[in-house]
This record gives sequence, structure tokens and C-alpha cells, in this order.
Amino acid sequence: SAIVGALVALSIVALVLSLVRVEDVTLPPTVKYGMVFDAGSSHTSLFVYEWDSDKANDTGVVSQTLSCDVQGQGISSYANNPPEAGDSLRECLEKALQVVPAEKQRDAPAYLGATAGMRLLREQNSSAAEQVLAEVAKTMQEYPVAFKGARILTGEEEGAYGWITINYLLDSFTKYSPKAHAWLRPEAANIFGALDLGGASTQITFMPKGSAMSRNEASEFTLYGYSYNIYTHSYLCYGQNEMLKRLAKELIVESSPSTRVHHPCYPKGYNETVSLSSFRASPCTNGSDPRLPLGNSSVTLEGRGNASGCLAALRKLFNFSACGQSQDCTFDGVYQPPLRGQFIAFSAFYYNFKFLNLTEGQPLAVVREAIEGFCTRTWEDLSSSYPKENPKRLPKYCANANYILTLLLDAYKFNETSWNNIFFQMKAGSADVGWTLGYMLNLTNMIPAEALARVKGHRPSLWAAAVTFIILTLVLGLTALLL
Repeated sequence: SAIVGALVALSIVALVLSLVRVEDVTLPPTVKYGMVFDAGSSHTSLFVYEWDSDKANDTGVVSQTLSCDVQGQGISSYANNPPEAGDSLRECLEKALQVVPAEKQRDAPAYLGATAGMRLLREQNSSAAEQVLAEVAKTMQEYPVAFKGARILTGEEEGAYGWITINYLLDSFTKYSPKAHAWLRPEAANIFGALDLGGASTQITFMPKGSAMSRNEASEFTLYGYSYNIYTHSYLCYGQNEMLKRLAKELIVESSPSTRVHHPCYPKGYNETVSLSSFRASPCTNGSDPRLPLGNSSVTLEGRGNASGCLAALRKLFNFSACGQSQDCTFDGVYQPPLRGQFIAFSAFYYNFKFLNLTEGQPLAVVREAIEGFCTRTWEDLSSSYPKENPKRLPKYCANANYILTLLLDAYKFNETSWNNIFFQMKAGSADVGWTLGYMLNLTNMIPAEALARVKGHRPSLWAAAVTFIILTLVLGLTALLL
């Protein structure tokens, strides 16, 4: 009778377990943190991110917890005093430790990626660049974080990681479906291109029609089980700060040996004095150019507020003739396949157009008219109209805006129609658009190459009931056996 009772008990247990419904389970999330320094040519910023380790919440996997601008210029400016480059990071590192819980800090991966400013320094003085990187690494290792390295990104990496960031934040790769309790690829996924303009370089990245894999500018990624072939190219010395230096140098060379030079892009009434030695400090201005006057004398740039003259002077910075009759070419002989899809223009693209109150959706003719109107305003008018704007930045908006038009229209070959495919923005959701998030996602394997699988489990409450029933059955079975 005891054996029969035990068999009956086991049968009942099997029946109950078979009735326990299998369904998706959401476990309590374990929050993790990561941080990335964006060491650009003109400044450095720190971004702190957090995410649920199960990678499955319906508000998006990664969120930006903190952004901190490092005081001072980019780390490349500390070539003559590398320890200061490391010290400059301390304030932002302290702020990061205030938002990352103490028990999570030692597991938080921390990266530093340097871009065009350090690429230029490496060309000029490789040992100085190495010393700067060594000092920033030394400083970061003093803090209770999982330091993962400080390195100089290639221009193509910078472009590709910016592209990943944009499409990740805009759910172009995959989107969480509460109904299906799974991550799904959006139907007719809209993959955005990326346009980045920094201080020393500019990048364009997009998915061309067909394959661009036979070219050096192509990159291939497998994300969530899908392959993406993208075109990406970085133009060193075509960032806005280096562009302004190159423009000034060309104006001085054309007016040599005069010490007072007309600058068509600066507002009338504004003067700026520059030293000839400053043009010898960057590979972008080719200090050995024999056309540059000798000596370290100074030259005064006098603003003329001439919009058409500004555009004409800027076009001379591009070698459009190197492309010949080729349609798949931008300038300087660089290959580019035909543009495709919509683009997010961020960094200096966004900041310059935001200042001029220019947004997407405005016809190109309206944009041109607004820029031309701004360029004709005098320095007295501008300085009184924008009292809070940095007086060193204010006189340069005319040149920057005209440069953006030249780069997008003449170089990248956007036109009246495709202009409407460019969206100027600096955030997607709650995170800043840039290469840092894509860089961290790649290095932490947050975007798997394989497709995400749905995880099945039992509802905890039903498991508890089943376990309780099993225990009671066993107790009763043992009691019957003893009796």
C-alpha cells in the first residue's frame, strides 16, 4: 500500500507540473555602468552610461547617466606638459564616481578614445602623443574603475561608431516588443547615415546601395544576426577649427607681404591678429609651405562681412578638380558611392545651425538666405545682439555655416531634394549622439553578432506552489510508509 501511495503521489506531482504554464520571465535587473572619455581636438567630454545586464527593458537598453565637459582644451594641447593632460580629467572622474554606486565602480569599464587632435599630434611628434596617452591612462588607473585603455581612434572607427550610436538609439537595429516579449528587427528598418563635424576632422558614414566592400572606406558589421556593409570616410584637417586656420593662411598667402588682410567671412568691424608662427604648429596648415612669409611677425585679419566672397574663399580649400569627371568622388580624389537614405548631422553641424536658428525641414533657399543675412551683420550689431555668446566664437559662425554648406552640397553631393533627408540633432532619446556609445557597445559586446533568443521560464508564483505541493506530498507519503 505504501508503494501504491508513493506512485499516486508522484503521478499527482507530474500532473501539477504539466499544468504549470511556461511563459516569459523578467528577472530583477542588475544595473551595470560604463564610462567613455571623448578626447577631441578642442575639448574632452566624459559620458557615463548604465544598463540592465539582462539587456531587456522596454525603455531602451542603455541610458546616459552623466555627461561632463573637462575644463580646458583637448589633451593634444598638453604635448609640452603631459601630466596636465591626466590632471585635467580628475574633476569629471570625481563626478562620475558620485553617480556610480560604490559597489559597482570596480566593475565599471572605463575607456578613453582620442580623435583627430591626437592623430595630428602623432603625425607631428609620436613620442609626445605616447606620453600624453600614458599620463591620461596613469590618472584613470588611480580611480576605482575597470580601466580598459586609452588609445587613438582611426577616423574610420570614429565614423563607424557614430553610425552605430545613432542607429542603436533610434531602434534601427532592433526594437523591444512588449507584446511578443522579445527583441525584434523593425519591419522595413530605416538605417540612418551619420555626419560628424569636429574641430580637426569630419566623417561621413552610410549604407550605400549594393556593396562598397572593394574599397578601403568600407566596413562590415554583423549586429543582431544581420550584416551591414557601410561606407565611411574621415577627412583629417577638414574639421571646423583646422578649416579656419587653413582659410586664414590662404588669405594671408594671397595678400603677402601685407600685414593687414581682408577676411570675407569675419563681420565688418571685427579684427583678429594672428602670428605667422601659429600656422607652423599644425600639419594641416603646412608650415613648410614656401608661400608662407618667413619670420614670426603678426598679421591682422580685418572682417569684411562678404557672404559670396566667403563661400568663394572656402571652396578653394577643396581640391574638386582631383575627381575629374567621376561621379563617385567627393574631393581630393576620394571615392564615395551615391548617397542613400536619411542622415543625422551632429556635433558642430548641429551647434552651428542651432545658433543660427536653422532646423531640418527648411528649404535650402531659406537656409542660404539666413546665412547670407547673418554674414552681412556688423560686429557691433552681433556683439550687442548676442552678449552671452563667447566673443571668440561669435565672429566665426558665418565661416562655419558657409563651410557646412560647401561640405554638404559641393563635397558630399547633397542637393535641393536630398537636403530634406538631413536632420540636425545632438540627442536621441536621453543620450548624446556621438561615437562614444557605439565604442562602448562594441567593446563590451553589448550588441551581439547573433540574433537574440527568447528566454523561457516558469512564473515564480507557480513554482512556489508546485514546490510546496511536492513537499506536502512527500511528507504524507513518508507518513503513510511509516504507518
